[in-house]
Amino acid sequence: MKITPHDIIPAGRSERSTRIALFAGSFDPFTIGHKSIVDRALPLFDTIIIGIGINSAKTPWMPLPDRMAAIRSLYADNPAVRVESFSGLATEFARRNGARWLLRGVRSVADFEYERDMAEANRMITTTDTPDAKSPIETVFIPALPELAVVSSSLVRELARFGGDYARFLPDTQQ
Repeated sequence: MKITPHDIIPAGRSERSTRIALFAGSFDPFTIGHKSIVDRALPLFDTIIIGIGINSAKTPWMPLPDRMAAIRSLYADNPAVRVESFSGLATEFARRNGARWLLRGVRSVADFEYERDMAEANRMITTTDTPDAKSPIETVFIPALPELAVVSSSLVRELARFGGDYARFLPDTQQ
């Protein structure tokens, strides 16, 4: 399905003022922690693109089409959420899709320090000094809810590997 600017720009807003964020990750799998970040960020943006990064160096736990279908089913009734896959730099994918913000969830101080460094690097590589320069891509951090701070895709995969009960860490559509 091809999305046009008319599909994602709310009435009364110009294309220039549309607030689009990219929430990028492998989402292998998409957890209740990821869902919480998207749901809590929706009031801040007109559109959130959940970008599933393809890393050919990793063997995924869930096939890409299954991850995309599971996330799309969660947001099937919400036109403000798009689910796409991409390879390469998240900042380049963001630019191609008109996103000016990267959305990141932060569970701990260690997460924050890593994400802060990535945010600064992303801002630096998207800032140019040319007259036709676009605005740099900024990062918006949403802290994990305390009860979800331990939830991660790695935890789910580890529990699955050893036969543990991981269903409570996944949104209903993936259980």
